[in-house]
Amino acid sequence: MSRQFIPKVVTANDLREGDVVYLTADDSWTRLHHEAELIEDEAHAQIRLLFGAAQRNVIVGAYLADAKAGPNGPEPVHFREAFRTRGPSNYAHGKQVDLGKQVDLGKQVDLHNV
Repeated sequence: MSRQFIPKVVTANDLREGDVVYLTADDSWTRLHHEAELIEDEAHAQIRLLFGAAQRNVIVGAYLADAKAGPNGPEPVHFREAFRTRGPSNYAHGKQVDLGKQVDLGKQVDLHNV
């Protein structure tokens, strides 16, 4: 019996700025996890990973991360990926400032239930 495939997103780091980025269905990179392409087929996931990893002039360290469908798009499954969606944790800048418009960054978040 084969194992069930867990949906994935392709993630990496922006080569110039270091931000976490996600591959979208239209072959661009976004800094917002919920805009990523949710891949539900294992073969397609491998093809998308190869496509993303080949963009060495744009990103570095591409890999497949487990995700699940959410009401606004893909959501991270594991703590590490939930943490990566929030950007650097030392102070609010970059992605945290942009996300601050949508969420209260001072609010305690239970990352174990993401």
